[in-house]
Amino acid sequence: MTPTETLRHLLKQDTCHIMPCCFDALSAKLIAQEGYALTFMSGFAASASRIGAPDLGLMSYAEVLDQVRNITDATTIPLIGDGDTGYGNAMNVRRTVAGFAKAGAAAIMIEDQLAPKRCGHTPGKAVVSRDEAFDRVRAAVDERDALRAQDRDILILARTDARHEHGLGEAIERAATFAELGADILFVEAPRSEQEMREVCTSLPGPKMANIVEGGETPDLPNAILHDIGYSIAAYPLSLMAAAMQAMVTTLRAMRDDERPAQMDFADLRARIGFDDYYATSGRYRSSQR
Repeated sequence: MTPTETLRHLLKQDTCHIMPCCFDALSAKLIAQEGYALTFMSGFAASASRIGAPDLGLMSYAEVLDQVRNITDATTIPLIGDGDTGYGNAMNVRRTVAGFAKAGAAAIMIEDQLAPKRCGHTPGKAVVSRDEAFDRVRAAVDERDALRAQDRDILILARTDARHEHGLGEAIERAATFAELGADILFVEAPRSEQEMREVCTSLPGPKMANIVEGGETPDLPNAILHDIGYSIAAYPLSLMAAAMQAMVTTLRAMRDDERPAQMDFADLRARIGFDDYYATSGRYRSSQR
């Protein structure tokens, strides 16, 4: 199956898939090696990793697309790419969807924030009007359908951040219209309690995604409860980035004191990056041994 077909199959299962989010090719590779069924390229983490800057709309479409390509080249599990606001008007949204599909993403997230967008759990975010939000999703769905006619496939994850500025009712109404327009997965960002999460899932059709930011506004609930609430995917956008940054800071501080903290064994490091596979394959060719 293609990555999109695999994702479609996963969404039909009666479970809530734990989805650690990646930020580059190596983090995606580790997620796949540990047996996770899918991943998401976190805009927050990718911006931090690629340009060392906050997720405030600073990464360009070309930079994001290049990051998607690197990740899909490194792993075969389905990748959901963060398409932000689509990088412009409805026609830009269509181009963004087409670009992500060509790069190998199984799905793309399009949101209703006002550009430049912000991380969903940080202050200052605002959303566009209903009409503009609906146009973005309509354009994304139209491009998805046009791609299918060309034997290319991608799913649309439609996100609303309206809870922050206009309340949960507005967010649910927007998401319901996203579903009517043909979105494949719905994402109401930052509900603030388990009750709000349940209201989201009972009010909306189809697969829903929860976004769990440690220390963020949405409760960090056990996966069994998320499944009971009605979520199909639980995304953890910052867990790996935070763990990697903490490990690097700890190591840097220890090295300053001439200490060597525990770290991954060199043989395991080489194997996970792919040295062993490379040598096994290159052994078939004489010239590669020189």
